[in-house]
Amino acid sequence: MLALCGSVAYLVAGSGKGMPRAGEVAPLFEGVDQNGARVRLGDFRGKSTVVLYFYPKDGTPGCTAQACSLRDGYKAIQAAGAVVIGVSADTAESHTAFAAKHQLPFSILADPGHELIRLYGVGMPLIGISRRVTFVIGRDGVIRDVIRDARTRDHDRQVLESLK
Repeated sequence: MLALCGSVAYLVAGSGKGMPRAGEVAPLFEGVDQNGARVRLGDFRGKSTVVLYFYPKDGTPGCTAQACSLRDGYKAIQAAGAVVIGVSADTAESHTAFAAKHQLPFSILADPGHELIRLYGVGMPLIGISRRVTFVIGRDGVIRDVIRDARTRDHDRQVLESLK
């Protein structure tokens, strides 16, 4: 079964453990973004709050609206002491095109093997994509908020409200 890849392996593996909750230490992760840069949660400890948002698929209407909302509110999010990191099961190549087309100023991690999606318990195993969930992770590595009802067109405002 380990030789399987993509959606089939994800269907077999399921969504992993449950979704972490506010008050729990965020699971450590490492990934590669659309620019080939390695991004580690641990690198932000003591420096920045991390807005880690999972979304289903590059280029779809809702995911594009959400990414553009975060882009438009990015300076305010940064001013609040946070960075934004997106994650989906798309490839790095897909993320590169998506980020360039919409001028996204933040990292988007490619997770085609669904490791981060499983780690954070946000998978939808039957269709092989992530649910739309945002984790606000404090500088101490503890999850401060979990936004399960992300509004795609004004997600930046939801995030800023959570950062207050």
